[in-house]
Amino acid sequence: MPELPDVSVYAESLAAKLGGGVLRRVRIVHPFLLRTAVPPINAAEGRSVHGVERLGKRVVIALQGDVAGDPAQDWFLVLHLMIAGRLHWYAAGAKPAAKGAQAFFEFDAGTLAFTEAGTQRRASLHLVAGRAALAAMDPGGLEVMQASLAEFEARLLAGRHTLKRALTAPQAFSGIGNSYSDEILHRARLSPVTLTTALSADERARLFEATRAVLAEWTERLRAEAARSGGWPKNVTAFRPEMAVHGRFGQPCPVCGAPVQRIVYASNETDYCARCQTGGKLLADRALSRLLKASWPKMLDE
Repeated sequence: MPELPDVSVYAESLAAKLGGGVLRRVRIVHPFLLRTAVPPINAAEGRSVHGVERLGKRVVIALQGDVAGDPAQDWFLVLHLMIAGRLHWYAAGAKPAAKGAQAFFEFDAGTLAFTEAGTQRRASLHLVAGRAALAAMDPGGLEVMQASLAEFEARLLAGRHTLKRALTAPQAFSGIGNSYSDEILHRARLSPVTLTTALSADERARLFEATRAVLAEWTERLRAEAARSGGWPKNVTAFRPEMAVHGRFGQPCPVCGAPVQRIVYASNETDYCARCQTGGKLLADRALSRLLKASWPKMLDE
């Protein structure tokens, strides 16, 4: 799932491409993508673009809502990519590829294609009128890059959850998902299953700094990649070889060299370094550990 760094670069790149142009046409390929009926989607056509922003893990395109141009009355196209959704830009005159396409948005400068891989239709598109309606779609997660340590700690201690769950809850923190939470916890040298209420003040501060550092570093990295690719992010993925632990099960930790471990559950996994984050303890993976029971090794050295 594209997270804060990816979505931020999508929004920045799209804003640079559109430059205040007009949305000429919307073509919905798969009707299930569109989750709102009022206003009707074709009513967005012919409206000028007022800006592009990020709302959590969503890309938001602001369109002129009334003839007076009052920003409070703007209309908003809200694109939620979920796990397999991606955005592709085609300059004016270029023919967009049809594979996986869910919708096309034709602007003066070119066409934005909204695609989704696979057969599960999780990605969504909403058209809402007014800033208040847009705010109602906000899960309420804290924007860590604009927050203070005190605000971060207050949100962290608002519930008793594991660090992995707390970081990835959209109601708690904005834009952080499975991949960057792994990177953040590795940077902070904290176990993903440690409870939020069990952290010391020093550990909370360390987590705060790690969160800001990881998100900032990856946003800059992806921004530079987009610049090298004609001003558009073309390799949006949750698995990157430069990551420390996420998606690197069995490979050496870049800090200590120990093999990266993982916890598998449903369609997700948590990757971590036992030596850097858990004092050498292997966490139960909910599958193989249950099968092996007493034979499951408790420590990395075993």
